[in-house]
Amino acid sequence: MNRKTINSVVILGLISLMSILFVQYYWIKKTVAAQEKDIAIQQKEDSLNMKQFSEDVHISLRNVLQSISTQYSDSSDLFGAVKQVKTNYFSVDIHEELNPFYLETLLIREFYEHNIHQDFQYGIYDCFSDSIVFGNLIHFSKDTLYAQVKDSTKEFKFPKLKLNNSGHYFTVYFPNLITKSINPADELGSPWILMLIIVSVVFVFFAFAINIIVKQKRLSEIKTDFINNMTHELKTPISTIALSSDMLMRGDFTNDPEKLKRYASIIYKENKRLENQVERVLNVAKMDKDTLHLKKELFDMHDLIEEVRDNFEFNQADHGGEISLDLQAVDFSIQADPVHISNVVFNLLDNAIKYCEVNPAISIKTKNEKNGFVLEITDNGIGIKREDIKLIFDKFYRVPTGNLHNVKGFGLGLYYVKIIIEQHGGNIQVKSSVGKGTTFILWLPIK
Repeated sequence: MNRKTINSVVILGLISLMSILFVQYYWIKKTVAAQEKDIAIQQKEDSLNMKQFSEDVHISLRNVLQSISTQYSDSSDLFGAVKQVKTNYFSVDIHEELNPFYLETLLIREFYEHNIHQDFQYGIYDCFSDSIVFGNLIHFSKDTLYAQVKDSTKEFKFPKLKLNNSGHYFTVYFPNLITKSINPADELGSPWILMLIIVSVVFVFFAFAINIIVKQKRLSEIKTDFINNMTHELKTPISTIALSSDMLMRGDFTNDPEKLKRYASIIYKENKRLENQVERVLNVAKMDKDTLHLKKELFDMHDLIEEVRDNFEFNQADHGGEISLDLQAVDFSIQADPVHISNVVFNLLDNAIKYCEVNPAISIKTKNEKNGFVLEITDNGIGIKREDIKLIFDKFYRVPTGNLHNVKGFGLGLYYVKIIIEQHGGNIQVKSSVGKGTTFILWLPIK
């Protein structure tokens, strides 16, 4: 799957998601509008019901007051006596002492006649004793109409009422009548929250799927590049062996044994080279952190670096190039496997030479930091792109170069380097600038 196909999949996926989200948004918006309308109607109905209830209670209480009062000459004088303290709490001023049973009987009769089917509880205030006595809860049911619930005076907390000790009054409390104000935000918030959750899940799944596709594409590129590089690396010695063998078969070397020996030597060297390449691929490919056994001993890193410099100067004598050392480390003896650590340093030096388009100029610096030994190898090579830096330590990965195979290798060197450094308890970092060069920074514990 090429990049163009992946981009098309991403674009089509985003268009599909946006279409689904638009449809969901449209229907949720319509649902919310319908719910808002229903809530407004319900609030209006509740308001009208409460208003009607309040009027019915006022009428009932005025009738009760008229039945028990003897000091009012006109019924119009009764209007100011009934007061609504709260939605479900009323008080009535009276001038006579009142018998609780008589009051209860009148209240039941009037509430029943005016279809007030609510549980209620009454209290009678006596100004002479400055106390209020509450009656039991009067419960309404369809079977028994109104019935008294015994020992229920302590179950309800009456609203605070300013006592007026200049006269008598009684109160009526409807404990089950609780007015609930409907908050549209509470009622309508759930559809949007649900939509937000669905959108989040869908986008996370979409991002996960795209990430998998990109990783599979990257693995496919690595696999293709590895096969191309391996084919190129193996084809060269095979071609050389085939050509030399053909010359031996067709030529007569009776009078020229040196030439015969030279062709045989070429075949031997190329066969050995082919064997080493195959062995290297197999060994590193099957190398695992859990099966790697290190033979650690006290190891002088500065001696190794001196050996690296001598090797570089010997091999680059005819091709040019320079290497500089800046050995600042005071403590440079580490407990490590000499063979593997040597391979690590030579691998990094080999990369610095291979990936340089001019005469290589390599700098090696050492120092002590965080109770460890730091080795920095800086080159003037072609550099590494930022998106490739995090992948160069993966097995078989090489920076893509298309069909160009001017640099030999299988993409196993840096994978090997990282495994060895981590098995020694260290770490490796990379700093690179395209066209300017790369720096590998190795940290290894001293103890």
